[in-house]
Amino acid sequence: MTKMIGYVGTYTKQESKGVYQFTLDTDKKEITDVQLAAEVDNPTYVTVSGDRNNLYAVSKEGENGGVTAFAIESETGSLEKLNSDSTPGANPCHVSVDHESRTVVAANYHTKMIESWLTNEDGSLKELVSSIEHEGSGPHERQEKPHMHYAGFTPDGKYVIGIDLGSDRIYTYAVNQGELREAAVFETKPGSGPRHIAFHPNGKFAYVMTELSSEVLVLHYDERDGSFSEQQYIPTIPEDFNETNDGSGIHVSPDGHYVYAGNRGHNTVAVFKADQDSGQLTFVDWTSTEGNWPRDFVMDPTGGFLVATNQKSNTMALFARNEETGKLELLQSGVQVPEPVCVKFLDA
Repeated sequence: MTKMIGYVGTYTKQESKGVYQFTLDTDKKEITDVQLAAEVDNPTYVTVSGDRNNLYAVSKEGENGGVTAFAIESETGSLEKLNSDSTPGANPCHVSVDHESRTVVAANYHTKMIESWLTNEDGSLKELVSSIEHEGSGPHERQEKPHMHYAGFTPDGKYVIGIDLGSDRIYTYAVNQGELREAAVFETKPGSGPRHIAFHPNGKFAYVMTELSSEVLVLHYDERDGSFSEQQYIPTIPEDFNETNDGSGIHVSPDGHYVYAGNRGHNTVAVFKADQDSGQLTFVDWTSTEGNWPRDFVMDPTGGFLVATNQKSNTMALFARNEETGKLELLQSGVQVPEPVCVKFLDA
């Protein structure tokens, strides 16, 4: 595979028009062909179905927020809108689809909700199945109410994990025909503001990025009941860094040997080596994202490359990943994309 298609979810507050696509040429080691793939309002987070047939984007329609479903043309990666579903209020900030592409879930930072939809055979959205409103708060000034920041499936597909930055809680929901039922709740360190989670390929460990305290929380995952137990907290920024930093994305290398965490403010990706027996992390390195406010990043399906999105500088950067050391080497910076937030590969 020498050319891979990627998608970028964006804000549309300034110049952006919606979801963008690009090509990663792994032979030339460069990103090319950045173009608008679909016009949609505020598709800040996107996800691709496991069968590569559909892309789902959070979206805003007038005063409503929800999810839009697209069909993906397999050769060109172009997007065709199928349908959307929305409810009154702000648009969600995160969307995921299960391995069988039957259930879509979304988390809403502003409305305190996690919602789920079933899908039709073509990937379009059916009826809204679950709509769960959360309660709680935390000690930080940004934790005045629940702020659901993530909704995604566990590797075994049995549960949906909902992460609440506002009340320092990680919720586990059992899934049955798209319907969500609370199964477990884990409380993180007060004021830490958990944001996103990434699972180790072995399914036993999970890594949570905290936005407010800039740490990675290492958890053990019990697939029997969907519960978590704390293993470790490790900072993602230097002790002497005193400027504003918001933790952003977190991802695990395909081989499970390294964990990568984004820092908005420090403007780096922190690299950690993962112990394969305990899951615990050891710091390796920081790599500049060559831009301002790295909202997220992604590794390509081979694990050989990493693409970071710099929201405030309207750029992406491409890195080669050393699979032995975990370290990142800059290949290309300054790739222009308006207001980029998240990035996903078609073949992930």
